[in-house]
Amino acid sequence: MAEARQSSAGARQLLRPQWLRLLASIRLGEVLVLQGTPLMGAILALGTLASWHGWAIGWQGLWLVTANLLFVAHVFVANDWAGIDADLRDPQRQGHTFVNQGVGRRLFGWLGVGLFVGAMLALLPLGDQALLLGLALCAVSALYSLPPWQLKGRPLWNSLMHLLGGSLHFLLGWVAFAPIHGSSIAISVFFGLVFAAGHLVHEARGVEGDRLNGIQTNAVRFGAKRCFAAAFVLFSAAYLLLAILCLRQLLPTALLLAVCLYPLHVWATWQAYRQQLSFASLLRLQTCYRAMYALTGLLMLMAVLFERAIG
Repeated sequence: MAEARQSSAGARQLLRPQWLRLLASIRLGEVLVLQGTPLMGAILALGTLASWHGWAIGWQGLWLVTANLLFVAHVFVANDWAGIDADLRDPQRQGHTFVNQGVGRRLFGWLGVGLFVGAMLALLPLGDQALLLGLALCAVSALYSLPPWQLKGRPLWNSLMHLLGGSLHFLLGWVAFAPIHGSSIAISVFFGLVFAAGHLVHEARGVEGDRLNGIQTNAVRFGAKRCFAAAFVLFSAAYLLLAILCLRQLLPTALLLAVCLYPLHVWATWQAYRQQLSFASLLRLQTCYRAMYALTGLLMLMAVLFERAIG
């Protein structure tokens, strides 16, 4: 009966227009989640400007959002295209692959190329720094996902790629409105730590599938519990860095409120550990810390607007 339902669902997917199947093959939920980091970079950069010009901000913001949507979609498409054989063997992932949507590998690969070209064109109006950051991010993505490098299967190196990627992603939003300087680089490290920590949780959640496919992630190499502990250490370091940046006035002091979320993060982490790092418990933890960082982003926006109002 289950096979019949799966066959019926597959038939319905094949009846949909090809462009719709292509769109459904992109991990749109993940793409939208990763819009937050560059938007926070843009918000904090705006806080450094002496004056705001509405039309210029709107225009730059439009190009930034367009470029980032295309860029993040390209990253996920490249990763899924390169890892399709392993995904088809993973029970947790095989039902969500582009092959399952009725999209061929060749066409999906060309989709990745098109998204890359579109992202680079959208970055052009933002200036040379933005274009260089976009190219650097694509290089990190290629090293992580594509052969012959595929650093996603090399412990520690894959975490380094996420640390770099998170930091560069923040700076991409920053350079849309202000040039890079020392304080922006220091702030970017916070986002790099959060991104690397979040991916370690993701590795712990997917350890069985990665082990099945022989992918040497940190969780496979060192064990899910050690990987999970490393994620908690990086999250803790991010909270500490956030507090330091606020106290040194590199970030609005009001963001110390976000540091107060740390006990909630500790509690959510403990709950996942108590439940033996089950898939469901790690998914709940991921939902929890994503909500907390969304709240942190809202606090950033409110702090910048408040300082602008009283300034």
